[in-house]
Amino acid sequence: MPVMYLTRREHFNAAHKLYNPDWSREQNDVVFGKCANENWHGHNFELFVTVKGSPSTETGFVVDAKLLSKIINTYVIDLLDHQNLNVDVDFMRGKICSIENLVYGIWQQLHPNMPAGVSLHKIQLVETPRIFVEYFGE
Repeated sequence: MPVMYLTRREHFNAAHKLYNPDWSREQNDVVFGKCANENWHGHNFELFVTVKGSPSTETGFVVDAKLLSKIINTYVIDLLDHQNLNVDVDFMRGKICSIENLVYGIWQQLHPNMPAGVSLHKIQLVETPRIFVEYFGE
């Protein structure tokens, strides 16, 4: 059977700030600018989760899209949506809350929870219309 890639798009809203606790406020402001605002700032994130596998001979699916959505929502969206990423999200605690670190954390949440016969191929997280990160588990 051929290997195919299926992508599921999900959405969440969350607040965060970028800062390094080992730096002074001035250094954080120089490096992170407005993103170091002490009162936080928010984004409307778009999450694209791509999995790969061979379509089932019984269903024709690489994975049931409803099941994939449930996995993404259970292990990611329900934990992130309308949260403060720096304060409320266990898998981001103690990390600088960059989009890069967030994508890596999302991968760590999803990878062990993929159904049999399906592997996580790529995570793409869009923070703004001009900024997004892709991670392939490398």
